[in-house]
Amino acid sequence: MDNKIKIGLFGFGVVGQGIYKVLQNAKNAHAEISKICVRSLNKPRSVEAPAELFTTSAAEVLDDPQINLIVEVIDDAAASYKIVTEALRRGIPVVSGNKAMIARNLPELIELQKKYNVALLYDASSCGSIPVIRNLEEYYDNDLLLEVKGILNGSSNYILSRVFDHGEDYASALGRAQQLGFAESDPTFDIEGYDSLFKLIIITMHALGVYVAPEKIFTYGISTIHDSDIRYAREKRVKIKLVAQVAKVAPDKFTMFVMPEFVGPRKYIYSVDDEYNGVVIRGECYDRQFMFGKGAGSLPTASSILSDIMARRHDYRYEYKKMHYLDRPSYTTDITLRVYVRYKDTPIPELLPFSKIHEQYTSDESCFVIGDISLSQLMEHRQDINATDVFLANTMSFFQNLD
Repeated sequence: MDNKIKIGLFGFGVVGQGIYKVLQNAKNAHAEISKICVRSLNKPRSVEAPAELFTTSAAEVLDDPQINLIVEVIDDAAASYKIVTEALRRGIPVVSGNKAMIARNLPELIELQKKYNVALLYDASSCGSIPVIRNLEEYYDNDLLLEVKGILNGSSNYILSRVFDHGEDYASALGRAQQLGFAESDPTFDIEGYDSLFKLIIITMHALGVYVAPEKIFTYGISTIHDSDIRYAREKRVKIKLVAQVAKVAPDKFTMFVMPEFVGPRKYIYSVDDEYNGVVIRGECYDRQFMFGKGAGSLPTASSILSDIMARRHDYRYEYKKMHYLDRPSYTTDITLRVYVRYKDTPIPELLPFSKIHEQYTSDESCFVIGDISLSQLMEHRQDINATDVFLANTMSFFQNLD
């Protein structure tokens, strides 16, 4: 790479503007933005940049022979895919923060990196300012890693923090999150667990060297949480958190899922509140290690992007070493979880094939059942548990002796 990094930046929204600001103060980066590709030249922005930097033509950026790094931070996964794959085919290294695009296309993106001998870095795609990807790729490059678990979405975590720490109802907490910019006007991506899902897929590739497609992973969000669920959690002196995890369940098997969980005060993630993320890494010899930080936002994400830019100065790239292990574990949904399911009109005890029911409660307002059921059965009955009068949470029984 040339002595000076010349960046072609795609996207100048919250994160793109943060990158521009961070680079103004990063004297040791030896990097500058040469072009900024945006959808609209006239859109009002809080950060001012010289007008001559802007263009609406992706080709103008990709064709510029002076540009030796593409930084892509747009929110359109399809457009992101076109930009990133075209840059890689041209041999231009890329830094991206688009977790949905990366998670859906990771095997292809890895092959393009190999074929064209070029790097794609994306630490900012998972947990914002927390350097979880590079740590999993380098520091935890061994067979001792057992589990990665955490709160990977700041928006949903902020909402749940307002509910449990400040006594707000769910609707008010969601409204506050939207006012502050922690949640979009359409918050589906965050509160239904998809943001956490895509991050978990990327994390799993670097943790275990295995890719699992999004549709094969059980994902359940917090949009149907009810006052009765919150009241039950408080009675049990726990909080409800939206948790993503990948864990070995046998020497040759692992499982992964995203769902709300009852979290007790002895767990690290119990105290991860507001828009913060927290990741627990568990291993055979080192027990648990905990990483904590802001998981989203302009400057936290920009700092992670800057770290990848600096890494490219030293020709760093992911090697995906764990993909070449001879005994990689295989993905399974053949595990039994103990879950809490609250319902009103949907006849959950009749619809879900619980192998054992431990507790059941019925009232005019709402009912709940706590029972054992396989993860594969939860996936088969997703339509039933996605009813608007149903809420599901993991009780952590399966992992109580593990994490």
